[in-house]
Amino acid sequence: MAVTHTFAAGPEQFFQQIDNIIKSHSLRGSESLCKLLQYLAKQSLYHPEAPLKEYQIATEVYGRPADFDPQSDSTIRVQAGRLRLKLAEYYAGEGVADPFLVKIPKGSYHLIFEARPVESTLQRQGRSPREALSSPRVVVASVPAGWRVAVISLLAGLTISLIVLGSLLWDRKMPEPAMAAPSAPRATGSLASFWRPFTSGAEEPWVIFSNAAFVGRPETGMRYYNSSQDSKSAVYDHYTGVGEVLAIHALDDAFGTLGRRIRVKRGSLFTLDDVRNNNLIFIGSPSENLSLLDIPGTQDFVFQRVASGPRQGDLAIVSKHPKPGEATSYLASPSNVTLTEDYSLVGLVPGIGSGRYVMILAGTTTFGTQGAVEFVCRPESVGKLLHAIPDSGTGSIKPFEALIRVKIARGVPVGTDLVAVRPR
Repeated sequence: MAVTHTFAAGPEQFFQQIDNIIKSHSLRGSESLCKLLQYLAKQSLYHPEAPLKEYQIATEVYGRPADFDPQSDSTIRVQAGRLRLKLAEYYAGEGVADPFLVKIPKGSYHLIFEARPVESTLQRQGRSPREALSSPRVVVASVPAGWRVAVISLLAGLTISLIVLGSLLWDRKMPEPAMAAPSAPRATGSLASFWRPFTSGAEEPWVIFSNAAFVGRPETGMRYYNSSQDSKSAVYDHYTGVGEVLAIHALDDAFGTLGRRIRVKRGSLFTLDDVRNNNLIFIGSPSENLSLLDIPGTQDFVFQRVASGPRQGDLAIVSKHPKPGEATSYLASPSNVTLTEDYSLVGLVPGIGSGRYVMILAGTTTFGTQGAVEFVCRPESVGKLLHAIPDSGTGSIKPFEALIRVKIARGVPVGTDLVAVRPR
């Protein structure tokens, strides 16, 4: 895929734009995204026709081993999604007056360089399109007399050529206007089947994300609110995990492929009227998304704190009816070691209102939650889940509960496995 640009600019200008983005507040402190942007720029500008694959990026940029498997490890897709968000943030703020845009198109890792629309450029100059047409700015430079004669001769020859060409084409029949391209069909397949309870109606589903109650401030230290010892006046409920933020982005992208949109609301603003009147998607466990405590939830896999032992107080997913060979509880990596594993719950349960549904997507950590959402936003993993849910191959998905294992590397979900499924 070649680098796309429709204006006069060369590699130097493009690399200068990349350098401006890297030095901006949007990417400051994000070394991994800066490395990715620099690499994509070099590959796109120096090797525009060469395919740019996830495996190549993973091994050359992030030092992944030779056995890296893009199908089971979503690191590069996640990083590219984060970079798209950062580019949008940059051009909405510091880069609002930049002459052209840098984009990463969906389905590719080659960069696209686009000139800003003419109207945007004129607005930055404080001029309207009408003013630009009526009084264009012209720069006049001194030209030697010999060159003037050559230019005049060239223009005269060009004028004669245009007249001759026009006379030849005058009597030719104008071609019929091209038919408008048909609109892209809505996505079908496993992703459409899985999300049909939330896309079949006219209303957009609400996505309720967790924003737990904390005491303290980031600069002085924070902890969960404890009703037995803390005053409600000291509570801050406007924090949420990075996993939940990226999960909403993934979910919005998935619904976009289905031709639908989502509405977003934080958990502290949730009311019971919402569950009666809407289809709901909850992102985050009941330990942080407290709204889940007020509605019917899962029955086979539930979130519970460990009551005793070395992991006392840690959040676990408990299996109420374990099958032979299954564990009774599932926990993330201990807090005193690097987080490499978490477990998540994906559950579809009937809502309170008639014909309403509730989807629960939650891990015991913020990264487990992100992994659960990414799992249900990928056609290949959703296809495996549908195959495991009884009577869900006919186009109508049945309520279920599923346990997902999430592999984590450097704070990024890099793989998911389906552990167990229970029909309701």
